Amino acid sequence: MRALGRWLLLLALAGLALQLFFVGRIALMAVVDPQSTAFQRSEAWRIATERERLRWRQDWVPYARISDHLKRAVIASEDDGFTSHDGVDWEALEKAWQRNAKAEEQAARRAQLQPRASRPPRIVGGSTITQQLAKNLLLSGERTLVRKGQEIVLTFALEQLLTKQRILEIYLNSVEWGEGVFGAEAAARHYWRKAASELTPYEAARLAVMLPRPRYFEKVPDSGYLASRAQTIVARMRNAELP
Repeated sequence: MRALGRWLLLLALAGLALQLFFVGRIALMAVVDPQSTAFQRSEAWRIATERERLRWRQDWVPYARISDHLKRAVIASEDDGFTSHDGVDWEALEKAWQRNAKAEEQAARRAQLQPRASRPPRIVGGSTITQQLAKNLLLSGERTLVRKGQEIVLTFALEQLLTKQRILEIYLNSVEWGEGVFGAEAAARHYWRKAASELTPYEAARLAVMLPRPRYFEKVPDSGYLASRAQTIVARMRNAELP
């Protein structure tokens, strides 16, 4: 029993040390731009192993050099309550879990009727911009309750240690916009051949709509959904509040 107690104590201390490490890194981000995220490093490894050469583009630009149109478009598309919530939109999260549970039930029924033709259910998010940043910065992409719990802890740490403006700045400079394309400046150059500060409302909306599936939409730039959804986001952008 004593040996078990020592192992549990060591495990608890290791968990505490990990949390302190995460908090220290987040606190440093208040003044130091992160060089890379956990997601970017995993993507760099994937691309390097699948291709002969690594195609990579990321150009960090300060908050003031990112078009307000893009900021508003991303908020309108990804998290319209960004400036008012504490990091987690509990209502949106609950609805997403309910939709996922329903989708899994429907997928199970289809699998019983047509085992070979069944497809895995599409998982929807419900995550805020801060949650997405917490996941991409420091965590793996696995979908487990433990990982989700860690994500929420880091989300609250981000909200306590950084301003909303800084959170949005880091997010826009590190989020994926295509294979090997990270951040607003790289995306603006890649898709529109201009700086992130020069994006028009429609161009910004197109980029914002790509965010849930950037590598897919990079391959289908003429997607009707992309165009129609972008028009919807343009109409909603005027109500998006900036930090």
